[in-house]
Amino acid sequence: MPVTDDLALVTQAAELAGQIALRHFGRAPRAWDKGQGQGPVSDVDLEIDAALRDLLLGARPDYGWLSEETPDTPDRLNHARIFILDPLDGTRAYLDGQDGFCHPVCVVENGQPVAAAIHVPRLGHTYSAARGQGAFRNGQPIRVGETVAGASALAARSQFDATHWPGGVPDLTRHFRPALAWRMALVAEGAFDAMLTFKPAWHWDIAAGALLVAEAGGAVSDEMGAPLAFNTLDPRATGVIAANPALHAALLARRKSALTDAPAPRDV
Repeated sequence: MPVTDDLALVTQAAELAGQIALRHFGRAPRAWDKGQGQGPVSDVDLEIDAALRDLLLGARPDYGWLSEETPDTPDRLNHARIFILDPLDGTRAYLDGQDGFCHPVCVVENGQPVAAAIHVPRLGHTYSAARGQGAFRNGQPIRVGETVAGASALAARSQFDATHWPGGVPDLTRHFRPALAWRMALVAEGAFDAMLTFKPAWHWDIAAGALLVAEAGGAVSDEMGAPLAFNTLDPRATGVIAANPALHAALLARRKSALTDAPAPRDV
């Protein structure tokens, strides 16, 4: 199946998710906490999950399936291609009436993203990328920034604790957005210079964004610089660093300098 066909399909799915979310937005849908630190879920999450499962697997019945709101099964490991998605990334923000929720949908082939879309319905933004074909927002090409010194980063405050940075905490301007996939899209379009998380990151939150950043000329890795692989038995990365290549290298040097005895860069 050509990646352009899969790209059209995941874009259709992400925009359908946005339509469903907007239909219920601000109407206090039923919600509850999933427990074990997983945060809230709502009837809207589940409605979107069911609608996208019907659409996507109806069109590609031979693909696997990994969604935050569908019970996981090892059967997905038997598929060369798989849909990986979060029906509603940023559920807490959605329930609070904020704009910063999104819908990431991705096709992964043999562990690597090949087609991805992230729709941010309250802002009217649809980000898309296919392997080897660049990254776009609303059909216009996007590119990561080039800033290293004085760079901006999307990250939780805890990610700037000195324990994460053996080479010294980098001098970054910290910002925050509620949805992890949207943070990666914002790095891809150069609105911010980096996205950092040193917590385990679920594949449904980062697969689409990883392709966007890479196709926009950026670098993406786990917290210690290893390439990301998706549709693994444990569907989590140990963390994520996404940035333009020069900044990515500088951040990794600060993360790893005590382990490698390499001097930490002074310009970040």
